[in-house]
Amino acid sequence: MEYLTLNNGVQLPMLGYGTWNVRGESGKAAVLTALELGYRLIDTAQMYQNEEMVGQAVRESGLPRRELFLTTKLYSTCADYPKAKTGIEQSLNALQTDYIDLLLIHEPYDTAPEMYRALEEACAAGKIRAIGISNFSAGEYEAFLQTCHIIPAVNQVESHVYHPRLALQQTLDRHGTRMQSWAPFTEGRRNLFADPVLTAIGRHYGRTAAQVALRYLTQNGIAVIPKSVHRERMEENLQSLGFSLTPQDLETIKTLDEGRSLFGWD
Repeated sequence: MEYLTLNNGVQLPMLGYGTWNVRGESGKAAVLTALELGYRLIDTAQMYQNEEMVGQAVRESGLPRRELFLTTKLYSTCADYPKAKTGIEQSLNALQTDYIDLLLIHEPYDTAPEMYRALEEACAAGKIRAIGISNFSAGEYEAFLQTCHIIPAVNQVESHVYHPRLALQQTLDRHGTRMQSWAPFTEGRRNLFADPVLTAIGRHYGRTAAQVALRYLTQNGIAVIPKSVHRERMEENLQSLGFSLTPQDLETIKTLDEGRSLFGWD
């Protein structure tokens, strides 16, 4: 596994398992499969309504807690200081853990600074190892920096070959915040798996278009949390770290950048 070092020294696995829309017994089985295959970062959120399922899977896996990296997020139901404090406790209880490795504010709410104060306090108390934000644009991020005491360790955003957001990443890097990609496969908004550019590059390495798409992000220093409930796809995604793209490959893939969100975040 490759890692990103966060601004407080915590090691973030470069590739994790996303659990959006992964629920119930089938969802628990998928998380257990991911853990069996070697995934150690599991990404969830209160909005996903599956924290309890993730917690159960982690417990049933029998893996030592110290080997795992659990990420979750607070959303609009926690959009002030006291509600965020309560929300942190709710996530700890649902995940059946004494601490959360990374806790994010899910969206740039008007009350995000109030929420973040609760995160900062929980971090100081040892309940959270690292704190950050999600879906903040460059402008929203820079404005947010004026309100916080702890620089966000991570900004988790839409990022894929059609909108990698390398300029945003540069802004984050200047302040010591790492970027993490949700929807590295675009969630079906583009047929990335059949993209001719990615397919041609992958053929040269005996790799799939999906693996090339993930490797493009990770080689650019962007962590990824792809989601799949299929064992073979989970293995394929995990193995994307097993090869390197050339500078020419990176430049070729960069031409796919459409410069706009596929999810309306612009």
